[in-house]
Amino acid sequence: MRTIGLSGAEWLAVLRIGLGLWWLESWRHKNKKDWFERGTGIGWAVGVADKHRWAFVRSGFGAVVTPRPKVMAYVVVYAELALGLGLTLGFLTPIALVGAIVLNLLYFLLMIHDWAEQGQNSMMVLISVVGLFGMSWQTWSLDEAWGLFL
Repeated sequence: MRTIGLSGAEWLAVLRIGLGLWWLESWRHKNKKDWFERGTGIGWAVGVADKHRWAFVRSGFGAVVTPRPKVMAYVVVYAELALGLGLTLGFLTPIALVGAIVLNLLYFLLMIHDWAEQGQNSMMVLISVVGLFGMSWQTWSLDEAWGLFL
């Protein structure tokens, strides 16, 4: 493989780190006090799910998220932090990439009506898939330093 400036593995690491920073920004910009104390994030998502065109999204969200808004607020916020740290540092990278795919697909399904969100989520899924199948943890990662997943 011919590349400019960096090796193919290094470019994949750049992509992985960029995705990790994107997740960290998603975590950073959330008002944690509002999410945890007032339930604003989950409350907003409940409103979106209640009006969703697909019954399986409405019923699934109603069964899993709506009954436990506080727990789900912590799950979402700390999942984004864990994904961001895992991908940026290259720690348990394949697990973080699969988690990123799952979380972005869930966001994609919930926000099916919002084209801006669809673009972001589809691009993050694409980057995650490329990072996973390109084994982006081979360079500039704790996984590589510790000999994990090689």
